[in-house]
Amino acid sequence: MSGTAALTGDASLERLAAAIRRISAVAVGRPVSDQVLDEAAATLARVADTLEARAENRKRPRSQPHAGSDPRQIFPTSPAIGTANPVAPPAYLWAVAGQNGQREIRGRVTFDYPYEGPPTCVHGGVIAELFDELLGTANIIADQAGMTGTLTVRYRKPTPLLAPLDLVARHTGTERRKVFTWAGIYHAGELTAEADGIFISMPPGRMLDIVTANARDAGAPVVDAEFIELIAEAPAD
Repeated sequence: MSGTAALTGDASLERLAAAIRRISAVAVGRPVSDQVLDEAAATLARVADTLEARAENRKRPRSQPHAGSDPRQIFPTSPAIGTANPVAPPAYLWAVAGQNGQREIRGRVTFDYPYEGPPTCVHGGVIAELFDELLGTANIIADQAGMTGTLTVRYRKPTPLLAPLDLVARHTGTERRKVFTWAGIYHAGELTAEADGIFISMPPGRMLDIVTANARDAGAPVVDAEFIELIAEAPAD
């Protein structure tokens, strides 16, 4: 955990996220008496009150990844792979040189009790969410970023819960604004699920329109000023 924190720059947030994951795993997956749960709920409610009272009324800045980024720095608060997000498993990722010399993703993840679908198996929707983020990360480090257009997932066999899983994701090609990507999950060397994604490259001006509209309709801050400034200063395609 400490090595990941040093790389992402979110050490305090990652420690908080790790503690919340431990609470979730026990609460969902192991029997605990009502008395203990009630005591824990009261304590956590006080913690939540403190955090809400001391938090600034603005959106936490997002990291701005680029092709040379360490994969762990790209989406640190992602709900699918973010080490700084308590709802993520999280997945630990790194980059390698593929057969054509292009950077691609390798990783490892273990899904705890909160991610269970069928008994002893990872929920299929959780797998799809993981794939979406893996594919997006592979595109970014290949300098082919885009937004998800379609995501096709093939479940080859049940993916086991509480077991170390290996991850692979790579950019496979482009066609005009379409970006093609593949990813797979392996357990003990055997493919349990794979996904193909078609992403759409997004001109900065169009991305700014989307962000501006969403910010206008939201009931609380959803975008940070640095992100708006970054997109506004980017050259138009």
